[in-house]
Amino acid sequence: MLRTVAVIALEPVAPFELGVLCEVFGTDRTADGFPSYEFHLCTADGRPVRSAAGFLITPHSDLAPVADADLVAVPSHAPGSPIPDVVLTALRQAHERGAYVLSVCSGAFALGAAGLLDGRECTTHWRHADELARRHPLARVRCDSLYVQDGTLLTSAGTAAGIDACLHLVRQVHGSAIATKLARRMVVPPHRDGGQAQYIEAPIPRTPEAPTLTPLLTWMMANLDRAMTVDDLAARAHMAPRTFARRFRAETGTTPHDWLTNQRVLLARRLLEETELSVEAVAVRAGFGDAATLRHHFGRRVGATPQAYRATFRDRDATGGRGLVTGGVRG
Repeated sequence: MLRTVAVIALEPVAPFELGVLCEVFGTDRTADGFPSYEFHLCTADGRPVRSAAGFLITPHSDLAPVADADLVAVPSHAPGSPIPDVVLTALRQAHERGAYVLSVCSGAFALGAAGLLDGRECTTHWRHADELARRHPLARVRCDSLYVQDGTLLTSAGTAAGIDACLHLVRQVHGSAIATKLARRMVVPPHRDGGQAQYIEAPIPRTPEAPTLTPLLTWMMANLDRAMTVDDLAARAHMAPRTFARRFRAETGTTPHDWLTNQRVLLARRLLEETELSVEAVAVRAGFGDAATLRHHFGRRVGATPQAYRATFRDRDATGGRGLVTGGVRG
């Protein structure tokens, strides 16, 4: 279930990251068939907080709504700014009772200060990753990810990566169709592959002889059921295999195999949710070839078997239940 959302704004709160949470969970789109959320913007004492841009933001209330929220989110704020003890206590209690707890960018420092990152995988903006790891040595900081989920704890990288994390949660709770429809409404990709490396490393220069791989990626998306090797893809892109592999990582942040597997798993999820195809047929349609291979990759990336995933979504449609919670989901 995801019906009540409480966002905790810490001064100085970043307007864009706060806006991401407001856009995804605080905008009423029920007239267009989207889920509805009871949305609360909270501060430690219920008073306005200053944004990083200098203007004041007036909340709905103090931390009272956090006690019953299904999702508690912390947008970005200055990593060195003090965090009130009442906020840390509220975050711990929310996590202990099983609520989703999500941070955007440097909001991860609040989760770390509350002790929620100890022994868990997490991420933040690449500029703050080393500092987060230094302050919280028990946390397993993955600076290469756009977002990370460990149980009901979600952390995202900088700025726009908060959109990726929020859409991931919407996809997990409400299904791929709703998440894709929401992404289209927000005019953003429903799913971005790769990690922060694609925004940190200097990309290989594009030349007329080696243009963007977008046409090839589009072809791959349209032909997920076909067998593809790096050699085949390199030949289609008119590159040597090693050059192609380097360019692919520079442009997408991941390997051809990992990118392709992610896309195939996403297609399998949609087919399991929206069709009556057998698991074997889904495996063939998504390019895995057989049910055993589908189960292997699906289990690693989704945290459930295809049969359990399908049953969960059917149960959710009927009862409005919370559905699957997966650990260590990669961005």
